Amino acid sequence: MNYETLIVDREGAVATVRLNRPDKHNALNARLSQELIDAFDVLEADDGVGVIVLTGAGEKAFCAGADMAEAVGGGPTGESEAIAPAAPAQAVARVLRAHKPVIAAVNGYAYGGGAALAANCDFRIASENAKFRFVGASYGLVVGAFQLPRIVGAAMAKELMFTARTIDAAEALRIGLVNHVVPLGKLASTVDELAQATAANSRAAVLASKEVIDLATSSDAALKREMDVNRELRASDEHRERFQAAAERVTGEKGD
Repeated sequence: MNYETLIVDREGAVATVRLNRPDKHNALNARLSQELIDAFDVLEADDGVGVIVLTGAGEKAFCAGADMAEAVGGGPTGESEAIAPAAPAQAVARVLRAHKPVIAAVNGYAYGGGAALAANCDFRIASENAKFRFVGASYGLVVGAFQLPRIVGAAMAKELMFTARTIDAAEALRIGLVNHVVPLGKLASTVDELAQATAANSRAAVLASKEVIDLATSSDAALKREMDVNRELRASDEHRERFQAAAERVTGEKGD
């Protein structure tokens, strides 16, 4: 499994998938998104893999969401036009569809699609420097509304999504967004201990447990509505304007 933007390691029945664009804060561009989908397809088809760990390269970011520089392209008139690429959303959705247990090792900030990516894992272990922000409303989109209520409850999910505010690791632990917070230097070993413990148990029972819990807490209607409403919102002038402005801020800050 050789990729340009991913590192995939294997230790026994535990596979670690590492987003590997640290210079771009592990933002999801088209290539990384496609490689992430492919890696999950391969690992889920491998009977030797019992647990997948998802993390980011470096010590600053788990995933910054969609690559804003790539998401802003030239329009037919030569003017800059904001677009919302399908690839990052498809990659985030692929993690949600995993039938094997997926543990997020959140090694820094997780914003936008990166926060949704972490939320789509079965549970999350965060380093002390981790931060989360569900920025969808500020871009004119709905990102995470399907998942957040089942993790933190409806009222807190609404607060995080309506305000798009940033929360640190301590608050994420308090509200139940993450299971544990540990020093960055202990993140990998803590996650590996949990992953190996999971992999040591009955594979059939673990998979069935995940299936039953997901059935008990998820809503197909809510997921479909989030997808449908985003198709409508992406076509709006407000989304284009907000996404364009956000992209210009982000690329300007990074000097792109």
